[in-house]
Amino acid sequence: MASRTPYPEAARELLRETLFDAARHHLEERRWSEVTMGDIAATAGVSRQTLYKEFGNKSEFAVNLTIREGERFLSAVEDAVRAHTDNPRDAIRAALELFLRTAAEDPLLRMVVTDDGSGGLLPFVTTQGLPLTVWATARLSAVIEEGWPGAPKDDVKLLAEALVRLAISYITNPTGTPESTAASVADLLGPFIDRALGTA
Repeated sequence: MASRTPYPEAARELLRETLFDAARHHLEERRWSEVTMGDIAATAGVSRQTLYKEFGNKSEFAVNLTIREGERFLSAVEDAVRAHTDNPRDAIRAALELFLRTAAEDPLLRMVVTDDGSGGLLPFVTTQGLPLTVWATARLSAVIEEGWPGAPKDDVKLLAEALVRLAISYITNPTGTPESTAASVADLLGPFIDRALGTA
């Protein structure tokens, strides 16, 4: 029999998803700086006290919202890595290309990365983006270790963090198409990828 998620845990996850969906609804029409915690709570049908109890403050909520939005397409990125375990350079290229293309097409992320600094969410991806970077690096490290279990852990973490930071940089300041950018990064990091993942 499959294990069931305990009710308190399931209820908390439902609450968080409802709050995130409420925030995304407001962000389709307004900047983050114009959205209040009261707006989010009202749209979600809960009290402000409930929202603050779950997240503490608006900045903490923004960090978790940013991670949740990344979660929505990171699984597909991980699948792109798994689909190319026979060629690590291709794995990195395919994963980065998918990430950049998906980010460019997502309305909320487009709004964030085209922010002029007054919208309020961009810092949670860039200057205040450490929680997001740590979370994404851990996820990417895990899928790389899964595909290349013999790779040195320090090299895997270094590669994963470099890719995450490059990806964030390129979505906030694109210089080419997702395809060309991913190919260039794969070429640049190629020698390290070959050595770290045992294909040199």
